[in-house]
Amino acid sequence: MISTKGRYALRLMLDLAAHPDEGPIPLKDIAERQEVSKKYLEILVKDLVKGKLIKGASGKGGGYSLCRAPEEYSVGEILELMEGPLATVACLAPDAEHCPRADQCKTLPLWQEYGALVHDFFYSKKLTDYI
Repeated sequence: MISTKGRYALRLMLDLAAHPDEGPIPLKDIAERQEVSKKYLEILVKDLVKGKLIKGASGKGGGYSLCRAPEEYSVGEILELMEGPLATVACLAPDAEHCPRADQCKTLPLWQEYGALVHDFFYSKKLTDYI
């Protein structure tokens, strides 16, 4: 399940993508447009800046902007930054220990295929598909 953190980060990124010519956008403007508390967005932008998806400018005229063109961002990269791996089952997580039953697991191919569908779905969607 995608949490509020992932969903609101995506909304924040879409808001920035929808206003490319406004320069750095103050967080209060995004909060008002998205009807999300500024305090909550402050938490999200820290992760987005650290993940190099957005950049911040302080002082007068400061705010946040995308680091790349909107069409260069996939929904998948945003969600994985905020949520962690999109693994559908624990045994397929990147940091999972090898399962001793993997060689005989009848359902492993099902989970691998489902995981690939989820990954490919989110990584095929770009910010520009939703602005």
